[in-house]
Amino acid sequence: MEFQVVDKESFTVTGKMRGVSSKDGSNLVDIPAFWQECHRDGSTMKLEVMGEGGDLLGICMEFDGQGGFQYLIGVKTDANRQQAAGFETRSIPAASWAVFTSIGPLPAAIQQVWQYVYQDWFPASGYEHAPGPELEVYPPGDTMSDDYRCEVWIPVVKR
Repeated sequence: MEFQVVDKESFTVTGKMRGVSSKDGSNLVDIPAFWQECHRDGSTMKLEVMGEGGDLLGICMEFDGQGGFQYLIGVKTDANRQQAAGFETRSIPAASWAVFTSIGPLPAAIQQVWQYVYQDWFPASGYEHAPGPELEVYPPGDTMSDDYRCEVWIPVVKR
């Protein structure tokens, strides 16, 4: 799987956040369920109106070192924007990001990318994970299509 390294300045995101755990793979069920909930309750539509650029983001952040972390479904927003009720705002620090493209229906296609990154790519890449959040970038489109393209962004530094 090909990747590219992209340097990006810090930016602000706004979204809905939920605590999840990677223990026993529960995140593989809980995160898709959270997306479905946000689609059903109208949160993703509200975020699309607030956002800059049209992409929805899934952000793994605030890791507790024991498999727990916060998952934010959000959008890039102006840093000076007033926080909307029911939503959280966070700053994503500047970083060098390894960017991987996922092709295929969600959530299976992106879950395969995550598996590849941690099981295959990191051990052989010459890069290591830098501190900071991990991003999923979801452009508009049919997320169930065989040719839907989205991305995984991981902060990295050369070993």
